[in-house]
Amino acid sequence: MRMKPLGPSGLFVSELCLGTMTFGGGDDDMWGKIGQLEQEQADTLVKTALDAGINFIDTANVYAGGRSERILGQALKNLGVDRDEVVVATKVMGGMGDGPNMRGTSRRHIMSQVRQSLDRLQMDHIDLYQIHGFDPATPIEETLAALNTLVEHGHVRYIGLSNWAAWQIVKAIGITRARDYAPILSLQAYYTLVGRDLEREIVPMLKSEGLGLMVWSPLAGGYLSGKYAADGTGGDGRRAEFDFPPVDFDRGAKVLDAMKEIAGAKGASMPQIALAWLLHQEAVTSVIVGAKRVEQLQDNIGATEVSLSEADLDRLGEASQLPPEYPGWMFQVQGADRTRD
Repeated sequence: MRMKPLGPSGLFVSELCLGTMTFGGGDDDMWGKIGQLEQEQADTLVKTALDAGINFIDTANVYAGGRSERILGQALKNLGVDRDEVVVATKVMGGMGDGPNMRGTSRRHIMSQVRQSLDRLQMDHIDLYQIHGFDPATPIEETLAALNTLVEHGHVRYIGLSNWAAWQIVKAIGITRARDYAPILSLQAYYTLVGRDLEREIVPMLKSEGLGLMVWSPLAGGYLSGKYAADGTGGDGRRAEFDFPPVDFDRGAKVLDAMKEIAGAKGASMPQIALAWLLHQEAVTSVIVGAKRVEQLQDNIGATEVSLSEADLDRLGEASQLPPEYPGWMFQVQGADRTRD
């Protein structure tokens, strides 16, 4: 398991990150469609991940209404894990109750929720505290000031963002630098062979600013697992219950064909090819893998041993390439003779 620095920091995280969205869901809620793992099952998954060399675990306060954080914290206690041996990330923004002040990224909500997350996790600090999405009702300055306070008080070690646009991230970076706030280290974003949209603006921005990238839903909600037909039908996994993220099925059919060909030649599984492709992308720091079963997690971990050749990458790249979009195609026309090697 390779370790990489997270953005412009000395914090090293494993190339795979254990996602805990499958922890704690109920029969009658959205989270139950993703996973309903209870404590004993979660303990087994956490142990499997740690034994494989994963030191990075991601959760969020909103997952299963806080149960995911609670189960994760207890799992680490049950397993006797030294706090300094793991990097724990959680997130804030989603609704945690009724009323307009029980959601968003206001100073009030952040300060309230960090205490509750720490309590559920049974920890005195969070390694990476991430803003789960962009809140149009709260000034970015207010959000960043609150996060900086948490870092100064020692409740949070590092800060990150999730699901923000490139311009929003750059604006936030500018504010942190101008006001000498704690720097933004990372972005958690959706990126797969059937969802390469962030390559248009976000990936160039991440490389320019030196931010780390954590990838969520690397199998496109199970679409790339091999369980489903090209049109997304026929499977009985998570996507059958929770059809998300959206997929362009025409492009998806080409991607699945290429993956099957490469997987067959290498004796690898379909998920391993999808994960290995991400691990070969320069911008990616860590890929978040979630699971309901140990066997599923072990298969995902096996992706770290799959090497893709240039020919493999070209085949997958061709099948999954994005259609040209302005101003990207204009950059290529006007900047072709100005590109530095």
